[in-house]
Amino acid sequence: MKQLAFLPLLALLPATPAQARDYGQHGAVFPIVENDLLEQIRTRLATMEKSGETARLNDELRRRTVARVNRPEPVAGLARADAPRRWTIDPTVTLGADIRSARGELIHAAGTRINPLDSVALRSELVFLDGDDPEQLAWALGRKEPAKLILVKGAPLELMRARQRRFYFDQGGRLTGHFKVRAVPAVVRQRGRQLEVSEIALSRKKARP
Repeated sequence: MKQLAFLPLLALLPATPAQARDYGQHGAVFPIVENDLLEQIRTRLATMEKSGETARLNDELRRRTVARVNRPEPVAGLARADAPRRWTIDPTVTLGADIRSARGELIHAAGTRINPLDSVALRSELVFLDGDDPEQLAWALGRKEPAKLILVKGAPLELMRARQRRFYFDQGGRLTGHFKVRAVPAVVRQRGRQLEVSEIALSRKKARP
C-alpha cells in the first residue's frame, strides 16, 4: 500500500469531463477594421484631380515621352573608331524545329541550314553613326552609296527635319550588338552570301570608307 504514495497526482483525480469557463475580458480590445483600398484610391485620385496634381503628372509624362522620342537613349558601350576594323558575318541559321504552312505542309525540316540572303538581299548598306558628331554626320551624308543611316546617339527627328533625309535609331543597341560593332562609324554591306562589317577610322580632314 505504501506504493500508492508514489502515484502521480493526476492518477488520483476523478475522471470527470472538463468544463469550459468564461474568465471574462482582460486588457483593451479593439474592433477589426478593414479599409476599402479602392475607396482610398478613389479618394486619392479625387484629391489629386482637385489640386491639379493629376494634370501636372500627365504633362510631365507627356514631356518625358516626347523627349525620349526626339532623343532616344544612346547605345551604351560604343566609341568613335580610332582604327579601321573589318570582319564578315555568316547569317546562316540551323532550324531547331520544322517550319510548316498554315495548312500544315512542311516548308523546311528541322536541322535545315538557311541563309536569309539567298531569298532576301540587303538592298542598301547600313551605316551606323553618332548623330551628335558633326564629322561622322558629314561623312555619312557625303557618301554616294545608297544606305540607311542608323544613329546610335542623337536626335533622329531633328536631323530629318534639318537634312531632309530619313534617319533611323538603333534602339537598345540590338543591331550593333548583332553585328558585333564596337565603334562608329560602321558600315554593313552584303558580300555574296555573307555580311561584311567595317568600322571606319575617320580622318579629321577627309573621311572616306
